[in-house]
Amino acid sequence: MKKLAITIFFDAFALMLLGLVIVMSASSTYSVLRFDSVFHLFNSHLFKVGAGFAFMIFFSFIPYEVYKIVSKPAVISISLILIITLFVAPNIKGASRWLDLGIFSVQPADIARLILLIHLAFMLEDKHHLLDNFRHGFLPMFFWVILISSLIIVQPNISSGVLLVLVSLTVMYVGGAKLKHLFYSSLAFATAGFTVAMIFSHSRERIISFISSILNGGDINLQVKQALYSLGSGGIFGVGVGNSMQSNLFLPEAYGDFIFAILGEELGFIGVVLVLFSYVVLFITGILIAKKARDKFGQLLAFGITISIILYTFVNVGVTTGLLPTTGLPLPFISYGGTSLLFLCIGIGILINIALSNQKKRDENGSMGEPLTPVNV
Repeated sequence: MKKLAITIFFDAFALMLLGLVIVMSASSTYSVLRFDSVFHLFNSHLFKVGAGFAFMIFFSFIPYEVYKIVSKPAVISISLILIITLFVAPNIKGASRWLDLGIFSVQPADIARLILLIHLAFMLEDKHHLLDNFRHGFLPMFFWVILISSLIIVQPNISSGVLLVLVSLTVMYVGGAKLKHLFYSSLAFATAGFTVAMIFSHSRERIISFISSILNGGDINLQVKQALYSLGSGGIFGVGVGNSMQSNLFLPEAYGDFIFAILGEELGFIGVVLVLFSYVVLFITGILIAKKARDKFGQLLAFGITISIILYTFVNVGVTTGLLPTTGLPLPFISYGGTSLLFLCIGIGILINIALSNQKKRDENGSMGEPLTPVNV
């Protein structure tokens, strides 16, 4: 387990270092024009990477069992914060997602994702004997999933809300929830989610343009078109770090959600494969940590954190390459960001603690816990 902890630490750290390099390259032109400083956005991101690294170290020393105690107050608190966000957050590009705390701003949706995973892991362990019962076992857990994801969707932040439901249902399935309960609940939510998505103009336009591109051909939108140009320009070995043409404002906000395109242009096909391989290593390592954990809470928490990272990665890459509708989700550890990066690092810190704590228990007791497997399907 100690080797797994070391592996996931250096993997995440390497991705953040790469993110610093690509953010510097992708944001320099915009920083000069907008802030009259080539290093403005880079310096901001550097500070956030430093804070994220500190959080990763700090949370790797906090016993993960502590989160059982605080999960209920935390999930209630974040629900209230999400409600407050709807009323007080400034409207930016048609959405109210950020809370301005004066010195810095936070996006509560990123905080809610980790807190919900913690609470679900706790409830799945605490109520494992009731999972067969829809009313007393499944429904109380699904209530929190629906509440938090709905509050995120109406910001509107539909992609984050939908993905949170998908991650949560996956964790519940692995934790032993009945497949028929998950199927009917997800079907009802998918219907409601699609209806809401078609109500908001920006999400409706993205869905319609995506479907139209499949049926009639053509580009999904300007960002995807430029992103594909960027990826195609990279070739096998890339044009070199700092030599991207699309980062010169051809690809809007290239340092954010579409940074994968700049990465592909500058590092080429080989660079893209190596980066994706790093995410695969992170995924496999996280699953092994989950599998070897000695308690169900540790197993499910490690699994939830891991599956959320790899799913968000898949969606970001899918959007950049035109395989999925545009969502606005960052590439984990690499995209310019604040709250998302910090709570990703906290999640990695928790994974490290689960690995190290269970290694210590293994050394003390000389035995392993039961592996994590789907049950009650």
